[in-house]
Amino acid sequence: MNLETIFYAEPPAWTNTVQLLGYSVDVEAAVAAYNWAFGDGSEMTTSEPGAPYPAMDIVHEYSDAHVTVRPRVDVSYRIRYRVDGGAWQTVDETVEAMGYSVPLQVREGSPLLVGSAYP
Repeated sequence: MNLETIFYAEPPAWTNTVQLLGYSVDVEAAVAAYNWAFGDGSEMTTSEPGAPYPAMDIVHEYSDAHVTVRPRVDVSYRIRYRVDGGAWQTVDETVEAMGYSVPLQVREGSPLLVGSAYP
């Protein structure tokens, strides 16, 4: 019996201000997409990060038990900036931050019928 495995990410918000050629430049990165690679060849792209149990926003069902897979999530960011408090400008391309793959041992769930407490 294969159960769904819940996945979620907690990407940090990223903002920074730098001085460049005498100008103050504000830079912000906002998540554009989450690119999930489940380690068994299956992939999925979402706009939301998912959430921990009991939410089941991002789930994957592995077909093979007793194997170790290496899932990861890569996050695509949309970048915008402004110079000296002016209007925000958006960079056309997204920037992808590759996630770390981690070992995940796939287990198999087995139903167990037990006797009733009543005769």
